[in-house]
Amino acid sequence: MSTHIVANQAPPRVGLDEYAVNPALVEGVARYDAGWAHEQLGGVGRLVGGAEFQADARRADRHEPVLHTHDRWGFRIDEVEYDPSYHRIIGAAVAAGAHTGAFASPGPGAGVARAAAFMLFAQVEPGHACPISMTHSAVPVIAANDDLAAEWMPRMLSTEYDGALRIGKSSALFGMAMTEKQGGSDVRANTTAAAPLGDGRYALTGHKWFCSAPMSDAFLVLAQAPGGLSCFLLPRMLEDGTLNGIRIMRLKDKLGNRSNASSEVEYEGAIGRLVGEEGRGVRTIIEMVANTRLDCILGSAAGMRQATAEAAWHVRHRAAFGRMLIDQPAMTAVVADLQLETEAATAAALRLARAYDVDADDQETAFRRLGTAVMKYWVCKRGPAHAAEALECLGGNGITEDFPLALRYREQPVMAVWEGSGNVIALDVLRALTREPESFEAFDAEVALASGTDARFDAHLGRMRGLARGILSSPAPETQARRLVADMALALQASLLLRTAPAAVADGFVASRLGDGATYGHLFGALPSGVDASGIAARA
Repeated sequence: MSTHIVANQAPPRVGLDEYAVNPALVEGVARYDAGWAHEQLGGVGRLVGGAEFQADARRADRHEPVLHTHDRWGFRIDEVEYDPSYHRIIGAAVAAGAHTGAFASPGPGAGVARAAAFMLFAQVEPGHACPISMTHSAVPVIAANDDLAAEWMPRMLSTEYDGALRIGKSSALFGMAMTEKQGGSDVRANTTAAAPLGDGRYALTGHKWFCSAPMSDAFLVLAQAPGGLSCFLLPRMLEDGTLNGIRIMRLKDKLGNRSNASSEVEYEGAIGRLVGEEGRGVRTIIEMVANTRLDCILGSAAGMRQATAEAAWHVRHRAAFGRMLIDQPAMTAVVADLQLETEAATAAALRLARAYDVDADDQETAFRRLGTAVMKYWVCKRGPAHAAEALECLGGNGITEDFPLALRYREQPVMAVWEGSGNVIALDVLRALTREPESFEAFDAEVALASGTDARFDAHLGRMRGLARGILSSPAPETQARRLVADMALALQASLLLRTAPAAVADGFVASRLGDGATYGHLFGALPSGVDASGIAARA
């Protein structure tokens, strides 16, 4: 008898339309005025669910970028070499408008359609999503400056991709560089200096501790000008075809996001153009930060979807102790709980994406200001624990790099760090409560739309409001900031699910996150009695 006959193993999860088999995503796209994009998103779903795209995703993660500081003759070139698989992936994302589609064709639901495309690509290959996100997020900053917009916007909105470093390209991707060795999130401690050259041009000298996607065509950079911390646009190449003074010192050896290069750079008289006003750099770049925070939510939610789908696929194809794993009540509860977390993250992500559309009024703008920070904190923090639980469903297979959940487990912590780690976000929420009370009023109004539908939710909402009031009068509000942000996140997710999700999903989420004895989902699979675990798991 051969010992090499393979039995009781799940088949490869390929050949699927990742959009069509994700009911939470399909329903959310339709709900938030983007139903017109169903056909296009189905095409993206079939692409990323195909064997070829998934093979490229594995290859891009394993064949990491390589830095070449000099050519063989000793000339400085500062180039990062990517595997061809990475270029195919990012080219497909650009072609689908996952970068700037919401700005290229603005209108109701445009941000939702773009968010869904971004999530589908990031679900399978997360590394490329960094430059895709930064390009999307840079558009409002560039668009607010007429001269820069005329030069750069047509290239940023292009659906062509050209990975070469050259002058005359019809498309462009953007990166950004804010943090430095001595400051990190405290960007006002930056020491990079910008000396005026005239005509809005400056020469930058200094260093940046993190510059992701260093082969982007241009970057938004913070530096100290005579008038204070300011924002600058630095192109990789100058108009005469020479390299700008951007020196890539080394690539970061990262836990996750390994297909994407992140680097330390130094500026040696790098030529940049002022964006906005001198001394107003943080205010200028803040909208870019808000958009990249939204994409952190989208990326984490996409990772949750991959983790849940892979776990559900495995347990539906593997038997143990006389029956399929999915039919074992303990496993049914785990998959259902993973799906609850995924549904809640997806609902919040798409609701926020809708608030970024061009028809957003003052109420929507105020809601997204606080809602983005709150959900960035919560969804990104939930990602690593969620990935660990999903990985465990695959047993020993889960911890091998042959299966995608090892990559996902390494990836999810990245989103919690980018664009503000936990304390930075929590303190940002506190600032919004004190300086922008209208943002809390808008957030509260959104959440309150579910009032009266569930007594457990109403009780949680009352506690959240009481905690918010108490914090505002507290001598040490920072000590309760994380608790408040968590309560606000759960309130928004529960409100959205109570209003929009199937009854089994809404009840399961409220019972396990807000009800008596709720674990906040920290113990996946510990669902209260009475929850329809089988019905919820069916949506996974």
